[in-house]
Amino acid sequence: MEIYPIAADSLGTRSMATLIKTKQCSIFIDPGVALGPRRYGLPPHPLELKRMEEHWEIIRKFAMKVDIIIITHYHYDHYEPEAPELYRNKRLFIKHPTKKINYSQKERARYFLEKIAGLPESMEYSDGREYIFKDVRLKFSDPVFHGTNKRLGYVTEVSVNDGDLCFLFTSDVEGPSIEDQIKFIENEKPDIVYLDGPMSYMLGYRYSRISLEATIKNIIKLLKDTNMGELIVDHHLLRDLQWKEKIQDVLEVAKKLDKKIVTAAGYLGLEDDPLEAKRKELYGG
Repeated sequence: MEIYPIAADSLGTRSMATLIKTKQCSIFIDPGVALGPRRYGLPPHPLELKRMEEHWEIIRKFAMKVDIIIITHYHYDHYEPEAPELYRNKRLFIKHPTKKINYSQKERARYFLEKIAGLPESMEYSDGREYIFKDVRLKFSDPVFHGTNKRLGYVTEVSVNDGDLCFLFTSDVEGPSIEDQIKFIENEKPDIVYLDGPMSYMLGYRYSRISLEATIKNIIKLLKDTNMGELIVDHHLLRDLQWKEKIQDVLEVAKKLDKKIVTAAGYLGLEDDPLEAKRKELYGG
């Protein structure tokens, strides 16, 4: 199995767009990209806008060619409703559009389904289900909180297993700080996990220290109690320039256990370039 983060916060945009290639099929998880509308009271810098255009072109190029597209929830950094051509002749696995979903995502899902009507080869509501396609097993979690409560709705975590490697994509759990979120990871026994991480850049505002502490405890538990050898952590956590300090305990445990923690950029062998977190610097302030 080959795993390619296509766009990510460590690469300069809000995204977890991930391409997976196995011997017999190709999968794209959450082919979307967006920018934070305001950060430090500032709009996106022109460099961010340029990067988003670049990332979208790459996402579009690969998404047009894959066998399967997975959408874990209906926030615009995870899918693009205005590009229905992406979904033509695809096997599409989506978060259920009416169950375990908040109002805004339900409306977005309704609009999306209208836009793509008749285009996919097949479409399945993935919540809590398991599928075999060629050489891979796709396993989806029951809907779990997007964060620490149902205010932002629910997401589905997804496990991709080709018999040699198990890759687990958490989507937007903002942690994991909740038991349901970590249980699915434990049960799937992944080799590689792609985690969105705690929303530490909003610590004390929309993200509590209690949630951060629970997340650190849970990640350490996963490092110690599973065979996970590599953890890709990105997205929410990479909006914090001091992210390494916030999860210092996790990094120390991983080092002792000889387990690898990288960003999406680091996984690709690139330097981190979290443009949103550097927006004040980009504007020269």
